Amino acid sequence: MAERMRVAVVGGGTGGLCLAHGLRKAGVAVDVYERSRVRTERLQGYRVHINPRGAHALHECLPAAQWQVFVATTGNAEGAFGFIDEQLNELVLVSDELTSGQTRDATRSHHSVSRITLHQVLSTGLGDALHYGKEFVRYDRAGDGPITCYFADGSTAEADVLVGADGGGSRVRGQYLPHARRVDTGIEAIAGKLSLDEETLAWLPRRLSDGANLMIPPPGYGFFLAPHKLVETVRDDGIGGNDETLAHDGVLFDNTTSYLMWAFAASPGRYPIGVSLPDMNGKELRELVAEMVSGWHPALRRVVADSDPGTVSLLPIRSSEPVPEWPSSNITLIGDAIHSMTPMKGIGANVALRDAELLCGNLIAVARGERPLVDAIADYERQMREYGYKAVRESLRGAQQFVSESRTARFVFKSVLRFFDRVPALKRKAFQNLGND
Repeated sequence: MAERMRVAVVGGGTGGLCLAHGLRKAGVAVDVYERSRVRTERLQGYRVHINPRGAHALHECLPAAQWQVFVATTGNAEGAFGFIDEQLNELVLVSDELTSGQTRDATRSHHSVSRITLHQVLSTGLGDALHYGKEFVRYDRAGDGPITCYFADGSTAEADVLVGADGGGSRVRGQYLPHARRVDTGIEAIAGKLSLDEETLAWLPRRLSDGANLMIPPPGYGFFLAPHKLVETVRDDGIGGNDETLAHDGVLFDNTTSYLMWAFAASPGRYPIGVSLPDMNGKELRELVAEMVSGWHPALRRVVADSDPGTVSLLPIRSSEPVPEWPSSNITLIGDAIHSMTPMKGIGANVALRDAELLCGNLIAVARGERPLVDAIADYERQMREYGYKAVRESLRGAQQFVSESRTARFVFKSVLRFFDRVPALKRKAFQNLGND
C-alpha cells in the first residue's frame, strides 16, 4: 500500500529531513529535493536548542541508528538557565530540574546541538532519496491529482503529495499561498562564537560557561549567551563530526570544539546612523557590537572581542503573518515555510520537528489506507495552525521584549525576577515550562 503514494519534500532542512526519515522508515516512498549542492552553501554554524517535544519527534521519526548518533553527538545541556544584567548580576537562576525534572530519558530531555551536526545526522541514511542541487522553480497540478515539480536544472519530478519545507522564502508557499507574507520586524541581530578552550575557561566567569543566560540590559538592547560543550570524542566519519563543511571553513563550520554562542540585538534606532549592517563583514560587525557594549561587564566585552570574526554574522529578524484557514489539498507546508518565527524564544526548530512528526503520522495512515489524503492533510494543517501561529505570536512578542525601549518594563521585569528568586514555589510555577513550548 505504501508504495502507491509518492511524497516530494522540497527543502532539506530540519523539518523536511525529519519528515523524510519518518516516512521512509514506514515504507512510504519519499524524495527530498534540496537546492544546495553541498552543505557549505547554508549557514549552520550556531547552536540550536532541542526541547523535549523536539526530541520526541526525532525519536519517533529517525531510524534507531540515527537517533543514537543524535544523542551521542549532543552537547551537555545541563546547568541552570540564568537571567542576568549587563554587569553579570544574577537576577534569577532556573535549574534544569525545574524545567525538565530529574528525567534522564533522552526522548524527554533538553539537548544542546550544533546545527551543523544536526544537519549531518538528518542528511545521513536517506540514500538516493536525498537529491542535492535541485532548485525548485514551480509545480503543475490538475485538480488534486499528481503534481509535477520543475527544477532550475530542467529536470522534473512527479509526486502524489508535495510538502514545502523550503524555509522562510518558500517558493512552494509563494505559488500555493501567495497571500501568506513574512514581514521584517525591524530588529537586526548579530551573532558569534567564542571557543571554549582551556585559555578561555581560565578567565570566563562560571555563570557564562555553566548554562544559557538571557541578559536584561539597558532598554533598546538584548543579549543572549549559551554554551555548547561537547561530551564525547569528535567523530571522523562525517556524521556529527568532520566532513566537507569543516574543510570548507574551519572556523564558521567547526563543530568539533566546544564554544559559547552569543547573540546581540538592538532596536532599529540604536545602531549608529548611516551604518549599513548588511554591508559589514564579520570583523566590522564584531567591532560594532564591542563598541555598543563598551559599558558592560569586562568579561562580556571580552567574549565579543575574542570571538573569531569568521563566526560573526548578521541575522535579520523576520516573522510570518498568520494565514486564515485555506482549503486543504495534496500540497502542504511545514516549518519556516508556513510559520517562520523570530529566534528569541528558541523554539523554531522544535516546532518544525513537531510538524514533521504530526504530518508523518497522518501520511503513514493514508499510505496504509486508514484515511483519505486530503482529510489527513486538513487535520495536520488545523493542528499546525493552532500551535504554529501561537509560537509565531509568542516569538514575535519575545523579540519585541528582547529590545524593548521601555525603562519601566525593564525595571518591573527585573524586580519580578528577583522576587521569584526569593520565593522558590513561585519560581517553580513561573518557569516550569521554560523552553518546553
